[in-house]
Amino acid sequence: MRRLLRNPVRLVPLGFLAAILFGTGLLMLPWATSQQRYTPFVTALFTATSAVSVTGMAINDTPNYWNGFGLAMITVLTQLGGLGILTMAALVILAVSRRLGLRNRLLVQAETLEFGIGDVRWLLVRIVAAVFVTEAVMTAVITSRLWLTYGYPPWRALWFAAFDSIQAFNNGGFTLYSDGLVAFSRDPWVALPLGLGAIIGGLGFPALFEAVREWRRPRGWAIATKLTIWGSLTLIALGFGALLFAEWRNPATIGTYDARGKVLAAFTQIALSRTGGFDVIHIDRLSEESYPLLIVLMFIGGGSASTAGGIKVSTFFLLAFVIWAELRGEPDVTVGGRRVATASQRQAMTVALISVALVVAGTVVVIAATKHVRYYTALFEVTSAFSTTGLTTGLAAQLKEPGQYLLTALMYIGRIGPLALGSAIALNTRRRQYRYPEEQPIVG
Repeated sequence: MRRLLRNPVRLVPLGFLAAILFGTGLLMLPWATSQQRYTPFVTALFTATSAVSVTGMAINDTPNYWNGFGLAMITVLTQLGGLGILTMAALVILAVSRRLGLRNRLLVQAETLEFGIGDVRWLLVRIVAAVFVTEAVMTAVITSRLWLTYGYPPWRALWFAAFDSIQAFNNGGFTLYSDGLVAFSRDPWVALPLGLGAIIGGLGFPALFEAVREWRRPRGWAIATKLTIWGSLTLIALGFGALLFAEWRNPATIGTYDARGKVLAAFTQIALSRTGGFDVIHIDRLSEESYPLLIVLMFIGGGSASTAGGIKVSTFFLLAFVIWAELRGEPDVTVGGRRVATASQRQAMTVALISVALVVAGTVVVIAATKHVRYYTALFEVTSAFSTTGLTTGLAAQLKEPGQYLLTALMYIGRIGPLALGSAIALNTRRRQYRYPEEQPIVG
């Protein structure tokens, strides 16, 4: 335990694993399902992992399989996974003892990626306020819409709105509608709050707080904030335009909508496809050219220390700047007038390459274990699991148990991050007192 506390990053995978196993045990109980039967272990484990990792991928019909208790557990696990296991533990300690020791401050710093351990109490207050205020606003808007327009009873409207709002902000993808959110794809009072909530939740607390605090001086933002904010806006704009173009005439998705409905549905789907996981249009009916677009967006994901998955926006665009500097023959990688540390470049490369290897290996295994499956369908499903997005073409439910265990492992690894997992397994902070002679091997 002392070794774990000296290296708090090791507690992140253990904390998430403990929450997954706890949720699995509860979801296996008969009073968690509508049929009052024991849930198979693989189904409970898959669902708990999907909730804690804020993926939202399901292998059964969520609103019909689980009863109120089961759905409440999924909601709690999603909120727990979105806020972070160590962050929630720190909140409990702060509420009970009114203070946080140095070790607990280090735990919060390890999970939120905040630099400095000064006023951690104020950091936790800001995190809680950002989460619950955003979710409350989303819930209020959607509740009024479901109640006044669609005729839902007040409490039912509140429950449906709260469930979807928590899932959207935490970039989960569970929903109480068997057909996803397709019925609301042209309703801006439902689609836009969920889409905007997913974008805010996917930015990450460090970038979000700095952008709000220094909104008048965007040039003074840290490199990570610039890469996350401007990178996210770029990906959303490009993805929106590409998806709208690809699906404009597809009658199986948005081809029969009017122009306003097409624009709204395409924007919301892109906002929720980066790791949100909701189906605003039928994913299994997309044009073939739309799948590579969504795969790339899912793989990149959202911001660091956010509820989103993927390799992260800052990692992707940092690698883009590395390539640009190399092509220009520049000795340093610069972003916004700042030189990027070599260690950050190596970390970005490590995260990207490990992630590519995991996705490729997972895709090969799924293709080998499943007959008559298209390669891009397998790639889409594996990328969705690893990036904790949750979008599915229906393949996850058709896989046999080994395939579902594989997706479960990918969701877990994707949530805690390849680099964090590697650091937790083999953390090495030693510094060599010597350097070998330099040599330049042939590249290319």
